[in-house]
Amino acid sequence: MAVDGNWNITMSTPMGDRNATLSLKSAGGALTGTQAAEGNSADIFDGKANGDDVAWKVSITNPMPLTLEFTGKVSGDSISGEMGIGPMGSFPFTGTRA
Repeated sequence: MAVDGNWNITMSTPMGDRNATLSLKSAGGALTGTQAAEGNSADIFDGKANGDDVAWKVSITNPMPLTLEFTGKVSGDSISGEMGIGPMGSFPFTGTRA
């Protein structure tokens, strides 16, 4: 699938740009993998892939415990979309294939 592989993403957050790496694999509409930033890595969950549309969640503990909800679209070697941070709203993310 188009989303399979490793990605470098930048999330625009209220605390400035945050960089992360993603390793994604899709199978039968399900999306699995890991997301890592600043020395911490976590498995993604509730991942879905439908054509070029992707969505996943990841729980983080730094800088505070949060569940990030990503929705995006893959276009060739680029990925972009929105990252929801619960009550703080949604913020854009962009990325490129690693």
